[in-house]
Amino acid sequence: PFILRRTKQQVLEELPEKTEQTIVCQMEPMQQKLYDQLLKHYRQTLLEKVQTPTISGSALTVLEALLRLRQAACHPGLIDPKLSDQPAAKVEVLLEQLAELQDEGHKALVFSQFTSLLALVRNRLDHQNIRYEYLDGQTRDRKQRVEHFQNDPDCKIFLISLKAGGFGLNLTAADYVFILDPWWNPAVEAQAIDRAHRIGQTRHVFAYRLICDNTVEQRITELQQQKQQL
Repeated sequence: PFILRRTKQQVLEELPEKTEQTIVCQMEPMQQKLYDQLLKHYRQTLLEKVQTPTISGSALTVLEALLRLRQAACHPGLIDPKLSDQPAAKVEVLLEQLAELQDEGHKALVFSQFTSLLALVRNRLDHQNIRYEYLDGQTRDRKQRVEHFQNDPDCKIFLISLKAGGFGLNLTAADYVFILDPWWNPAVEAQAIDRAHRIGQTRHVFAYRLICDNTVEQRITELQQQKQQL
């Protein structure tokens, strides 16, 4: 059997352009200190495990280290809830961008795989009395939330869990997309961006990936590029 596969650009010639960009953020001093402490701790732990006769458990330690380092790059509050009020580079950059877009009348989608990070963003939006919609794996009234975002001109921000909202949603009211943390598979991020860049979109779509400088997130981004080249 033969399968004819056409790209979206071939099928939807009228679809507007899409621009993707990576924003590299500089961590706050306290956040950088926490990240460095975690890096030093896990590096020493792994060296000790490798030097022992058996290396069972090393893989789990590596996975744990990657998770914690990624969380620290997003916000210190993901490591220690007591640090939830501390500033974090990505959240500050995101809120600045969202404020500008709101003033210009744009709508934006904000994706993260960490619902705890989305919760911190929600708290900041609530504090500033900014209206938004929210969707994660626990959301049951998905259709109503989507329709509210699509149709309410005063609701300009949609916070979405990457895995729960990365497919099956039509959110063409938004023309800006923010990915707060990189995922290992670039196709997952592409699907999230395509919630806005799909049939019915009439405006140029801008997608921004936020990563922290000199962290494991840059290594993940490099891995994504290698996968895309393959």
